[in-house]
This record gives sequence, structure tokens and C-alpha cells, in this order.
Amino acid sequence: MNIQLGRGKVVRRAYGIDEIALVPGPRTLDPSLANTRWQIGGIEREIPIIASAMDGVVDVGMAIRLSELGALGVLNLEGIQTRYDDPNPILDKIASVGKEEFVGLMQTLYAEPIKPELITKRIQAIKAGGGVAAVSLTPAGAARFGKTVAEAGADLVFVQATVVSTAHLSPADISPLDLAAFCAEMPMPVILGNCVTYEVALNLMKAGAAAVMVGIGPGAACTSRGVLGIGIPQATAVADCAAARDDFFAETGRYVAIVADGGLVTGGDICKCIACGADGVMIGSPFARAAEAPGRGFHWGMATPSPVLPRGTRIKVGTTGSLEQILRGPAGLDDGTHNFLGALQTSMGTLGAKDLKEMQQVEVVIAPSLLTEGKVYQKAQQLGMGK
Repeated sequence: MNIQLGRGKVVRRAYGIDEIALVPGPRTLDPSLANTRWQIGGIEREIPIIASAMDGVVDVGMAIRLSELGALGVLNLEGIQTRYDDPNPILDKIASVGKEEFVGLMQTLYAEPIKPELITKRIQAIKAGGGVAAVSLTPAGAARFGKTVAEAGADLVFVQATVVSTAHLSPADISPLDLAAFCAEMPMPVILGNCVTYEVALNLMKAGAAAVMVGIGPGAACTSRGVLGIGIPQATAVADCAAARDDFFAETGRYVAIVADGGLVTGGDICKCIACGADGVMIGSPFARAAEAPGRGFHWGMATPSPVLPRGTRIKVGTTGSLEQILRGPAGLDDGTHNFLGALQTSMGTLGAKDLKEMQQVEVVIAPSLLTEGKVYQKAQQLGMGK
């Protein structure tokens, strides 16, 4: 529905994850019967959850452990792990400074050149540990290091930026990355993102993307919406891009997974994204809270170290449990941030969805009152009033 914002602008209403709710249907099933398996780039995983390619979230050890637990972790190949042979002193330093020193320190630390030999070393270490070697590069990084990644034998390559499109205008002396050529040349599947619209998602699929990342600026450690003012609330963005996936599949017979990326904290958030049409989700801050995470209880965005326009922040997330507790339980917290697999299976059971395709078809309603209800509950908790 279009809305007249003023005399010169017509807008449409978009919805965030907190503004929707899932409606139980006529059938329920035991959660143990809910099949959560999915595929991304031809690789099958039991849990449709990916850990974000952020330096406070994924290192080699986390990537291996996530693979063991049935999920997936993506290593940032333009971060601390590929700039320093021993990242631990650097991560200690990032965790130790105050807010006033943080941005300047990050800009200094990330000015250290990326070393191709460390790209090779990290990929091979993940594979040697039995993990799925999924790695992330910006478009500029993909142009520089794509060959190194291919030779190292990565399993999946994510080409990610705040916004990625196939129609990028550059100065005459700069050649932008040809996404279609890159997808065709790389010996492994390429995942492209991020985007938030039907048209761009469809174009990325036509360029050869094995999956498309959806979401601009909703993440806890990302300040793109505040700095740049861009983005679409995640429920609408996912539904629009999922429609592009379905149309592309009907036209070509090739299925391209949609991955919701950013702003997802609880099991309920994950369930809602899949109900909106996502095949999987990418999350950061919940995994940054794992005891095994490299961030020492902190989480920061990929664009934080930008020497020109930092668009990220560092948040203190603390440590709430092991990675296994967060992914598979048993939960030690009742706020939806532990046992994501159990939450998804229980939600699917309650909704009567036997698999993720059925979960994508459940009824969704607009429920802005949930925001008010949540605030009332939170206030009651603060006052010690219980439910």
C-alpha cells in the first residue's frame, strides 16, 4: 500500500521482525519430527544458521566448531585473522580500550596490510580441522584475493558489502568487480550480498550467486542506518527477496537460497525470518557471546575500521555460555538466545511445519502491539513484578 508522505513523495509501509507474529495452523507435530536441514552452495547443513564474518565472532577454531555442531561460520579474510600471524594480542588490545580510543585504534590496527599467505593458512587450517571453509571478502578484496582463495581451496566464498549490485558506476580509472565473471571463474560457489530489494536480488541471482544475503544496517554492531540512512526493515526485505528467488526458480529451475543477515538475536527472530521466506539466517552478536568466540565478550562491525567513514560500533555482549548451548542447548537462559535449533524445531512443531519449505508458508500477521507488550513485560521485569 502506498502512502502519501507529503506533496512530493509517495512511500510504502515496510515491516520489521518485531512487528510480525506467526499464526499456528490446524496441525501440530512433535518437534523431533521437524526437519531443519538446508543447502547453501550445494553444502547441506542441519542448522540453517551462519555465524557472521566478523572478527569478534569467527576465527579458525569457531569455524571448525560451528561445522561440528551442524551450522556454518564465515571467516573475514580482510580482518585481523589475515593481517596478523598471531591475532590474539591484537584481540586483547581491542577488548582493553575505552570507547574514546576505540575507533582510532581500530583504524590503526586494520591499516596493517592483508597477507595472502595468511589467507591460505587460515583456509587450510579450517579444512584440516574438518570444518567447512566459508570465507568472506568485499568486492574490492575479491578482485585482489580471489585467485588466492581459489588456490587455497575454500568451500564457499561470500562477497559482501553494505550494498552490492550488478550495476555499479565507478570513476573512469577504476574497474569495478564483474560479479558475473567472478561467479563463473571461481571453482567454488559464490554468495553475494547484501541487498534488500526484489530487483537487486534477482540481478544477483542472474549473475550466478549461489545464495543472496539480505539486510542492510539492522545489526547490533552496524550503524549504517544511522550514518547513511539506508535500509529496509528486515521482514519486508526478506519477503521481497524471497519473491525474487521463487520467480527466478520458476523461470530457470535453479534455486538460490535467501539468507537473512542482521538484526536477529533470538530464536523467535530466526523463526520469523524463515516464515517470511528466508532459507537461512546469518547472526553475529549471539555468537559473539559464546565462550569460544574470539571477541573477548565484545562484538564490532566490519565497517568499523574505515579510515574515511566508520559505520560500526563495538558493543559489550559478555559471555553467556558455550557455543553448543547457544546452538543446540541445553539452554541456560530463558530469553531466546540459547538453543536456537530447539527454538526452531519447537516453533515448527507448534506451527505444523515439517520442513523449512513448509515453515516459509505459515501464516504471518502484522502485530505492532507486540512491541508494546514486550516493553510492558520488560518494564515489569525491571520492577520485579514478573509476568
